[in-house]
Parts: sequence; structure tokens; C-alpha cells
Amino acid sequence: MELIVIALGGNAICKRNEALTVENQYNNIDATAKLIANLAGKYKVIIVHGNGPQVGLLALQNAAYTELPPYPLDILVAETQGMLGYMISQSLQQFKQVKNVVTLSTRVAVDKNDPSFSNPTKFIGPVYSPSDEAELVKKYGWTFKADGKYIRRVVPSPKPQTIIELDVIKKLLSEDTILICNGGGGVPVVKQETGYQGIEAVIDKDHSAAKLATELGADHLMILTDTDFVYSDWGTPQQKAYHKVKPDELRSLAKEDGSIGPKVQSAIDFVETTKNTAYIGSLNDLEKLLAGTTGTIISA
Repeated sequence: MELIVIALGGNAICKRNEALTVENQYNNIDATAKLIANLAGKYKVIIVHGNGPQVGLLALQNAAYTELPPYPLDILVAETQGMLGYMISQSLQQFKQVKNVVTLSTRVAVDKNDPSFSNPTKFIGPVYSPSDEAELVKKYGWTFKADGKYIRRVVPSPKPQTIIELDVIKKLLSEDTILICNGGGGVPVVKQETGYQGIEAVIDKDHSAAKLATELGADHLMILTDTDFVYSDWGTPQQKAYHKVKPDELRSLAKEDGSIGPKVQSAIDFVETTKNTAYIGSLNDLEKLLAGTTGTIISA
């Protein structure tokens, strides 16, 4: 049975500018689960979910409770793994074709000297008006960058190096189990003499999914988002959609800034290493993506 690693974008859990309520998240997750459940029994399936809005909300809640020091980001990522893994599991198990779902708390080792620690790029939390930046920086001491016409908090996003629970993942992966792991990109840790220590960062879930898919030799890496194709010159008269392409055709778009760049780079890394196929496209087109009739499909 072929293995699919699915990287779920934030729209699979909470749409942009939508209130981050439990009800809204469950509504989105239920729709997502219905699509993924159709793969059960046909493929081995691993889900890697994002956590940008959720980890940002937890950070805001932490900062608001001034009687204790805020919890570090690695702890907050672990919290989102449990919360979102639980919610996705609950939704998936509504479907009779889904026999077992397992959520695994997953640590991912990074380099403490990764350049992202001096140049944070990972968006987390809600968007704000640019006019509020000075007040927000004064209040929280956070770093903000432009996100479209808004601003949004950014944090370090080091590249994943080692998936600590990889052997456990291999043991759990069976034909009858959908596995949820590397949630939020994985809990970021660094190697110490006595083990691993958490570090203040949020790993990009697309890079993490690509690393996991490569380590497992997955047949397919699916990066599902809220756009139907990868485009160049987006929003201009020269806008171009990419359908069936080779890695070199997308390389100029593989930039770490913005939202599509990490997705493109992750897909390229997976395809070039494994010679298998990566897909970037709309969550709603999941089965059409696999059939090759829509979306951006990258092959060796």
C-alpha cells in the first residue's frame, strides 16, 4: 500500500480572519476529515498539521496572565500537538472506513545556530493593522513583519534536522492506522549532553512534512493549502499557474519569505531526494490532485 504524507495548511483548521473558536475549528476539521477519510484503506496516511494561529493564540493568552512568566514556544507547540491531534482524531473517527487514528507527540531536533534565530520569518497568531505595530512591540516585545496588507508576529523557524520519534512512527505506521505526527512542525529541540532541550522556535510544518516523507520514503507528499496552483507573478497580468512541472521550473519561487516559498522548497527537496511525487494545491481538490488533473504536481 502506498504511503501519503499530507501537510495540512492553516485553512484546514481555521480560515484566514476567522475567529479561532472551537466550533469554527471543528467545522473546518470535519470538512477536512471527510476528504482524508476517503483515502483510508487505499493508502497509508500520515497527517502533519500546521499550528500558526493556535500557537499564536496560546502565546497571547500566556502573555496576558502576568502572574507567571510566559511558557516558552516549545511547550506551546507541544500543547497544540495534543489539542489539534485530538480534534482531528475525533473528526476522523466519525467515518466507518477509518479504523484507527493515533496522535504522536513528536520532537524535531534543530541547529541552535540556524540563521532563522537572527532573522525570524515564521508567522504565528492573528493579523494586526500596521498602525498598531509600535504599541504591540512596546507591550510584548515581539517582532512583526508584513503579511499582505496586515502585520503579524514572526518567530524563528529553523530547518528540521532529526525526527526524534522516527522509529516509533515506523512501528505505528500500519495499513489500518492514520497517524498524526510532527504537529506544528514538531516540538523544536536541540541536542545536549544529557538529551534534548526545548528551544524558542516554531518549525515550518511543510519543511517538517517533507523531512518526514523523505525519511520514510513516502510515495506522495501532499501540501494542501487554500490555493489551487502555485503561481508566479500572483495578482498581476503576467500571473502564471504551474501544473505538471520539474523542480527546476519552480526553483525561482522557493524563497523562505512569504507563504508559498517554503511549500515549493519542501516539495523540491522531497522530489529531488526520493524521485517520488509532490503536490501543492487546494485541500478541496485532494483526490483530483492525486489523479493528476489539477494543482501543481512536481515530479523528478
